[in-house]
Order: sequence, then structure tokens, then C-alpha cells
Amino acid sequence: MKKRFSQSFKIQAVEKALNRSNETTQQEVADKLGIGLSTLGKWIIKSRNNELEASSLDTMTQEKRPQDFSLEERLNLIIRCSSLEESEMNQFCREEGIFAHHIKQWKDDFTKNQSPSNGAKESKQLKAEIKTLKKEINRKDKALAETAALLVLQKKVQAIWGSDEDNSQ
Repeated sequence: MKKRFSQSFKIQAVEKALNRSNETTQQEVADKLGIGLSTLGKWIIKSRNNELEASSLDTMTQEKRPQDFSLEERLNLIIRCSSLEESEMNQFCREEGIFAHHIKQWKDDFTKNQSPSNGAKESKQLKAEIKTLKKEINRKDKALAETAALLVLQKKVQAIWGSDEDNSQ
């Protein structure tokens, strides 16, 4: 089986080979990278002719994983598959690089998340809860202010009249 190397790996390999020290041979660089000397030589020639970038981009496939599809792309695929029979849908999915169960799962996800009555009920409940919590905070703030005022007055009274303990002795 033929190994496929990424574009960045090829570029880095060429840079290492061209920027090696005088004591290091191209064979040693190739051995360290785990590639053949002839492969490294071909990459160097291609880089000198500015062919390395273009040729490797053409040969490398740009496959997309199912989780890489955006919501819009998923919806478009669901719509396109809705009118297809099972065998046609399987063929279409193979061409797109996904499986039929991905389409079914995405469809289920869309239908679960798109229930407008649930969202409205939940929003109404949250608003009511916020309103009661605000009332509770307001009541507690007033009680705290009243307690603070009473403590201040009590300290002033004690400062002016003295405490009851001083008078009893």
C-alpha cells in the first residue's frame, strides 16, 4: 500500500533536506523522516519547479466527516434525500461521503429541536420565575435597609444615653 504524505510534511521534508548541515547527508534526512531517498529527491525537484504545491493538492482528497457539515448543508442534504427511495438515497450518500443513518439522525435532530410550543411555554415559565425572583429580592432589600437603619439608630441611642448596664451598677 502506497503511503500518502500531507502537503505540509512534504514541504517540511524539503526544507530539512535543503537546510541540513554539511555533515548530514540527504540519506540521513530521509531515514529520519521515514521516507525513501528517491522520494525526497523528487520532492526537492518539484519544489524547485514550484510543482510541489499544485500536484499534491490535486492528488490529495478533501474528504469531509459527517460532523463537519454545517446545519445548512445538513438541511439541504435532508431535503434532497426526502424524495429519494432507499437505494437511491444510499447511492447519493455514498457520493457525498456519508451514510444514510447520518441523514436520518440529522432529520431526527432537526425535528426534536424545532418544537415551537415547547419554546413558548418554557419562555413564559422563565419570565414568571424571573418576576417572582425580582419581587423576592426587592422585599429582602427593603428588610435589609430597615434592619440597617434600626442598628444605626440603636447605636446613636446608646452613644447619647449610654447602655442600661452602666446605670444598674
